[in-house]
Amino acid sequence: MQVGKIMVVDDAAFMREMLKDVLRTAGHEIAVEAANGEEAVNLYKRVKPDLVTMDITMPEMDGLEALRAIKKHDPKAKIIMCSAIGQKSLVISAIQAGAKDFVIKPFHKERLLETVRKVLAQ
Repeated sequence: MQVGKIMVVDDAAFMREMLKDVLRTAGHEIAVEAANGEEAVNLYKRVKPDLVTMDITMPEMDGLEALRAIKKHDPKAKIIMCSAIGQKSLVISAIQAGAKDFVIKPFHKERLLETVRKVLAQ
């Protein structure tokens, strides 16, 4: 299994902790975490993680805006959107903006890890 340096982005601290725990248990390194999109864009440029999990609904800058900004900076960025909002239009917008995949919260651990494995292998 390919492991990677991952950046976890979510405005809810408990969700960041849950994601980090699942990813660490699977052998991944948590490079950095961010509580909003603006922080995520700045940290991405500094840390250059292998993969990003990104919430959509956040203060300062939402996940779609952050996704676009990161992809503009690094077109090869691997970003998985994680959101409780399962609206088809948001999923389509995220994929069109360059997200590699989409995981709906509350997520199943196996689904998250399978998605991370798939995206890291791309």
